[in-house]
Amino acid sequence: MSTRESPGRGQRVADWFDGRLGIHTLGRKYLRKVFPDHWSFLLGEICLYSFVVLILTGVYLTLFFHPSMNEVTYQGSYVPLNGVRMSEAYASTLDISFDVRGGLLMRQVHHWAALVFVAGMLTHMMRHFFTGSFRRPREINWLFGWTLLFLGLFEGLFGYSLPDDLLSGTGLRFVNGALLSVPIVGTYLSMFVFGGEYPGDDIVARFYSLHILVIPGIMAALVVAHILLVVYHKHTQFAGPGRTERNVVGAPFMPVYMAKAGGFFFLVFGALALMAAVATINPVWSYGPYRADQVSTGAQPDWYLGFAEGLVRIMPGWEITLWGHTLVLGVLIPVVVFPLLLVFIGVYPFLEARVTGDRREHHLLDRPRNRPVRTGIGAAWISLYLILLAGGGNDIVATRLHLSINTVTWAVRIAALVVPVAVFVVTRRICLGLQLRDRERVLYGRETGVIKRLPHGEYVEVHEPLDQAQLHTLTAHERPGELVEHEQ
Repeated sequence: MSTRESPGRGQRVADWFDGRLGIHTLGRKYLRKVFPDHWSFLLGEICLYSFVVLILTGVYLTLFFHPSMNEVTYQGSYVPLNGVRMSEAYASTLDISFDVRGGLLMRQVHHWAALVFVAGMLTHMMRHFFTGSFRRPREINWLFGWTLLFLGLFEGLFGYSLPDDLLSGTGLRFVNGALLSVPIVGTYLSMFVFGGEYPGDDIVARFYSLHILVIPGIMAALVVAHILLVVYHKHTQFAGPGRTERNVVGAPFMPVYMAKAGGFFFLVFGALALMAAVATINPVWSYGPYRADQVSTGAQPDWYLGFAEGLVRIMPGWEITLWGHTLVLGVLIPVVVFPLLLVFIGVYPFLEARVTGDRREHHLLDRPRNRPVRTGIGAAWISLYLILLAGGGNDIVATRLHLSINTVTWAVRIAALVVPVAVFVVTRRICLGLQLRDRERVLYGRETGVIKRLPHGEYVEVHEPLDQAQLHTLTAHERPGELVEHEQ
C-alpha cells in the first residue's frame, strides 16, 4: 500500500500565497500570454527600461544633492571655482561630479537615460501612429502614452534646471519670459512659480519636489496602467498567415519573452552606461554658477524642447497694446502653438475616427503605405518638428555654416510654412505609388531579372509568382478610396 508524500516546504509556502492571493490562477492565465515578435515592439521596451534606469540613478543622486539656493563659498576638488560664491545646489552638483565615488558616472547615465527615454517615447508613439494601433479599443492607452510624453518633456526641463548653473539658468529665464507673456496674469504666474521677483529663492526646491516626487509618481502610475491595458487589450500585430483580429501569433510570456526582455534590459542599461562613460554631457563646471546678470552663449535646451525654443526664435518681435495691456505676441503665440502641436497628436485618433466613421475594433496593424493620408500627416508633423528644432539653434547653425543669422531665421520661417505641406503631398504620392507596386506584384508576381525572348522577337522579363504567405500579407487590408479613385 503506497503512502502519499507530504508536500515540501516550498510547495506549502506557494499554496499559502495562492490561497490568499490567487497567484497560481493569475500566473496560469498571464504567464503564458502570447506576445508577437517584431523589432518595432522593442521601442516600447527601450522606454520602459530607460525609465527604470532613471529611477535607479535618480535615487542615488538624491542622496547627495542639496536642493537649496542658499549661497555658499565653494571649496572643493574643482580648483578653478574655489572661492566662488554659488548656491548649495550648484556646489552639491560639483561635489557629486568630483568628490562622490561614481557620482559623475551616475549623473551622466541619468542624463543620457532621460534623452533616450524621451526619444524612445516619441519614436514609440510614431510607430503606433503610422501603423494605426491607436484605433478602438486603444484610444485611452494612446492618451496614457501621450501624457507620459508630455510629462517627460517637463520632467526633463525640471531636471536639468536643478544644478543652478549658467546654462540651466538661461533656460529658466526663457521660462520666466514665457510666463510673463501670458496676458493679465503673467506677472502673477511668474511671482508664484519663482516665489518672488525672478529668479527668486525657491525655484530649485520647488522643481526638486516636482522632479523627484510628483511627476515621477504620476508617470509610474501611467506606466503601470499603460502596461495593464496592453495586456488586457492584447498586442496588435501585422497582417500575415494565421493572424486575424481574434488571435495573436507569437511566443509566450514565460519563458521565451521574459528571457528576451531580461537580456534586452541589460543591453539598454549597458548602452546607457557606455554612452555615459565615453561621452560627456552637461558639464556644469564649464558653465559656472548662475547669475541673473549673465547669459551663457550658445545656450541650447535638450533636443526634445528645442522645437519650443525654435518657435520663439523664428517669431517676429510683434507687440500690440489693448486696453492698457501690452501683448508680446512674439512670445505669446509660440507659447500657445507649442502645446497645440502636441495636442494635435494626442487627439488625432478621435479626429480620424470621426472623419472616417470607422469605429470598429482593430487588432491588426496597417502598413503605412496603405494609409497615405495618415502617413502624410505624420511625416509632415515630424518635418515641422525638425525644422523648429533647427530654428532653436539658429545661432549655432549660422556660426557653423558662416551665414547671417537673419538668413537662417528667414529660411526656417519659410520652411516651417512650406516644407510640411510639401512633405505631406510627396509622402502621400509615394504611398500611392507603393500601393500600385504591391498591386502589380500580386497580379504578375515578383521580378526575377531574367529576360526572355518570345518567338515573335519581343523581349519580356520573367515574373515569379508570389507564395501564399506573401500574397496574404499584401492583400490583407482594406483598399483606401484614394487608390480606387486613382485607378478609375
